[in-house]
Amino acid sequence: MRLVTSFILFFIVFITSLSTFGQVMEPPNWEVSVAKENPKIGDTVVISFKAEIPEDWYLYSSDFDPDLGPMITEINFSKNSDYEIIGDLIPIGSKEKYDELWEGKYTYFIGKAEFQQHVKLLKNSPVIKAVAIYQICSDVTGQCIPFETDLVWNENEGSKVDVNTESEKIVGGTPTKDLKSFKNDFKVEEKEEGGAFLLTFFLLSFGAGLAALLTPCVFPMIPMTVTYFTKSSGSRANGIRQALLYGFSIILIYTLIGVVFSLFFGADFANFLSTHWIPNLFFFAVFLLFALSFFGLFEIRLPNSFVNKIDAQSNKGGILGIFFMAFTLVLVGFSCTGPIAGTILLQAANGETTKPLIGMLGFSLAFALPFTLLAIFPHWLKSLPKSGSWLNTIKVVLGFVELALALKFLSIVDQVYHWNFLDRDIYLALWIVIFAFLGFYLLGKIQFPHEKKTENTSVYRVISAILVFSFVVYLIPGLFGAPLKSLAGYLPPMSSQDFNMQESYSEPKDNSDNLTTCSTPKYDDLLELPHNIQGYFDYDQALECAQKQNKPLFIDFTGHGCVNCREMEATVWSDPEVLKRLKNDYVVVALYVDEKTELPESEWYISDYDGKIKKTIGKQNLDFMIQKLNANAQPYYTLVDNDGSLLSAPIGYDLNVENFVEFLDNGVLEFEARNEENIALIDIIK
Repeated sequence: MRLVTSFILFFIVFITSLSTFGQVMEPPNWEVSVAKENPKIGDTVVISFKAEIPEDWYLYSSDFDPDLGPMITEINFSKNSDYEIIGDLIPIGSKEKYDELWEGKYTYFIGKAEFQQHVKLLKNSPVIKAVAIYQICSDVTGQCIPFETDLVWNENEGSKVDVNTESEKIVGGTPTKDLKSFKNDFKVEEKEEGGAFLLTFFLLSFGAGLAALLTPCVFPMIPMTVTYFTKSSGSRANGIRQALLYGFSIILIYTLIGVVFSLFFGADFANFLSTHWIPNLFFFAVFLLFALSFFGLFEIRLPNSFVNKIDAQSNKGGILGIFFMAFTLVLVGFSCTGPIAGTILLQAANGETTKPLIGMLGFSLAFALPFTLLAIFPHWLKSLPKSGSWLNTIKVVLGFVELALALKFLSIVDQVYHWNFLDRDIYLALWIVIFAFLGFYLLGKIQFPHEKKTENTSVYRVISAILVFSFVVYLIPGLFGAPLKSLAGYLPPMSSQDFNMQESYSEPKDNSDNLTTCSTPKYDDLLELPHNIQGYFDYDQALECAQKQNKPLFIDFTGHGCVNCREMEATVWSDPEVLKRLKNDYVVVALYVDEKTELPESEWYISDYDGKIKKTIGKQNLDFMIQKLNANAQPYYTLVDNDGSLLSAPIGYDLNVENFVEFLDNGVLEFEARNEENIALIDIIK
């Protein structure tokens, strides 16, 4: 029972934090085509716009509510007497997903995107020009990037994408020629965000493999199998060789399962699994069956005839025989390991074809490790605990965890169809009851029919029960509106909560203690900062205020359609320590890169980056970001001093509050150090 808590944490806390850093990412490649050959005047043709989306990114479609939040794709045609636009833009093959943060459904593409537009030709050999305005996002890096791409088609030359304007990467603020340059003293580090995420998933899957070993289907087979290798091999060296081959075969079998899952249910199908109501309702039923099986109501078994055929192959000896011995272990242990391995595969169903492979590799490595190590060091067998009722206890504990996880899939269906029967408070109440029952079970107050009654409760069960009840106590404030940040990814949105005590104690918007503005912020009628933070939406105005107050400047490169920007604000910015620093130590400016408000003509300018005229707040902000920071993805947080010089390397999406607090504190320390240097320099000059 010493590992019970680790098992619970593996299944419940499946949320990782990523640090993202800046680099300009190129836009998707677009192709324009017309299906009809040699079209004539008066014909109505269908123009197809196809985009190749980078791996691990998705592109928002055009057929959802533009006021929801994410930036919809628009294809705007130039006015021309050569043709006439008929009807609306039609997305082909887009997927639909309900997002808890936006509280609504949106559509998107993965891998490839296609939009079609009906056009009536008014002249021969027309030249059709359009501009695609769109946004791509990634759940791996936690960033979103808006783009503009110029598209041209004519009958003689076919499709054309203007290389110089293909990636009109959009930013906001004031004209670049009037902005002070950031110093390039700080090297912006690049991290393999996807690699870090997969490593975390690998380690969690490895932990699941260790959990599978401690089940009544598998644990008793460890000494039996090891004893077989040590006695039948003829020599210790040969026994070690066979054990290594046996362990490798286990890894190969489980990894092949991950490969098959990736090949047959690649990125597109995996996203269908994670977002559509049908598979989610199916997964709810499967997890419920897993839980009932672990509770002892019935046992999930593979057909005996199939298992016997595989077992018969293991008697052939040699490499093939050892492989089939490993296969037999996998099949015999399926009733215990199947639900755990299945959980990993379902958790991996989020659009990444590599995750099932990585998950099964981690799971099987942990699963095979003891068989190999104990064959090499057989005297370790004496230290193994004897099989007993504790194995069944672990199985039942996993049943409670599977039951709690099943609610997540049911919650997705509830949100998509707005049934509103599984609101956040109801969801939490069910979790509280489930884990309370788990605690009572560990104390021996609840027993299942297939178990023997225990008169004494072991120390390990008591410690495990204390930890479980502590988790229950942690959940209870969520019924009254506590955010429960560590579980945010598993809970329904806060907006579904019927009773939220925190709303009664929220700060007034005109918080007099937040004296971080020197004048009325420009664009405050259009834009806003979260958590009643008083700040600016124009770089020059914010920098001027920072100079007056002698404070560093916190720049938030954000966007209306950036879901991870909202998640950072809800999860990290809401922390009291972060809020205190933003309100007291910095002047804050939010630069929206997708704000479409057009500025007065006197504020337009031609960008040195792509030679285009920047007319809107968003385009100027993005242009500023690209030219000064060589980055175009959001969220992106930058600290500068009164001269507009970088105080530290910028950071991106990272849900670790401590990292964000450290980032802010280091900026203040560097700002104060520079002030002291400037004062000392002035004294020397005098």
